[in-house]
Amino acid sequence: MKKVIVIGGGPAGMMAAGTAAENGCSVTLVEKNEKLGKKLFITGKGRCNVTNNTDPEGLINHTVTNPYFMYSAFYGFTSQDTMAFFENMGIPLKTERGNRVFPVSDKSSDIIKGLKRFLDDRGVKVMLNTKVKGLLIKNGKVTGVDTGEKKLSCDAVIIATGGMSYRSTGSDGDGYKFAKKCGHNVTKLYPSLVPLRVKEKFCAEMMGLSLKNVGAKFLVNGKSVYEDQGELMFSHFGVTGPLVLTGSAYINKIGEKDRAELVIDLKPALDEKELDNRLLKDFAKYANKSYKNALNDLLPQKLIPVIVRLSGVDGEKKVNGITREERQRILKLIKGFKMTIEGPTGFNEAVVTSGGVDVDEIDPSTMRSKLIEGLLFCGEVIDVDAFTGGFNLQIAFSTAFLAGNNV
Repeated sequence: MKKVIVIGGGPAGMMAAGTAAENGCSVTLVEKNEKLGKKLFITGKGRCNVTNNTDPEGLINHTVTNPYFMYSAFYGFTSQDTMAFFENMGIPLKTERGNRVFPVSDKSSDIIKGLKRFLDDRGVKVMLNTKVKGLLIKNGKVTGVDTGEKKLSCDAVIIATGGMSYRSTGSDGDGYKFAKKCGHNVTKLYPSLVPLRVKEKFCAEMMGLSLKNVGAKFLVNGKSVYEDQGELMFSHFGVTGPLVLTGSAYINKIGEKDRAELVIDLKPALDEKELDNRLLKDFAKYANKSYKNALNDLLPQKLIPVIVRLSGVDGEKKVNGITREERQRILKLIKGFKMTIEGPTGFNEAVVTSGGVDVDEIDPSTMRSKLIEGLLFCGEVIDVDAFTGGFNLQIAFSTAFLAGNNV
């Protein structure tokens, strides 16, 4: 019986281990933490957005880095396969807005229980609190792993160690070190799906303010790289929220000389003419009030002092004295509220890692290393990442299924 060691007890590791065991291998899963699925437990704010209910082309279209590397994996194990897998494990699922799939219970712990059951039913041996120090390689072939305390021999190793995001859960980049020691190239690592730091200090004034149904345009050197409509929130360091996390996937790799900006349309439902009419209506209503007290019907309270200041119109000025030119300045500001992005906050706040083991050195139809016999990769350790919405977990499951079937 072929002996396989899987390093990493996250979603990719558990899926790969159970699948390999299903194929008749003797499988040992090695996990450094005291329990399996530590990072999975906190995903989706503890609800676990397990996949996205779309077809393989939809998955590819939502993959940011190296989407076509995922072609065989997404077609080999689809979103529907993931959903069927968990439903067969006794975990009913539901599809919400944006085709996001969650357990009906809204508990990530149920997803972890399902994966554990998969391991138990297939006879996978699990070693917790066991940190792998390195791989044992002889004549270009994997022969085992070194845990420091002992050497475990095997015929193949699947690296499913995750990336660098949420390091408190054990994602500290071990897999990249193992890959490099085997001669693999690891591309530069960036935090992705991450809050963004903003240069302007007014964000701190609006800390906690959540804006819904606003338009957002992310620019790099004046060129739009991503546009969408949705929700974002101000923080003491800058901005966060669904729109920002997705946008970060497009600007997390900007260089020091690049200029990144976020432009918010605070009223995307109104074109400039409609917004001008709305301003005229509000200004007529509050004609005898000061300008700073005339925007309450249009904008959230926390935003008003910032808009007043940036517009360059004296806040004490009576509304009936505001000129057409001043009104146009206010209008342009509401339709194009601009911020300078300094960069992502870091790996500790990132949902995923962008970058990883070079896909040119991995067979996309098997997840086998092209350099070392008996070595396979799956999940976040590979240089593939996607948007929020269950796509990154689907990458984990699809690549793990391929690895488990081809080990």
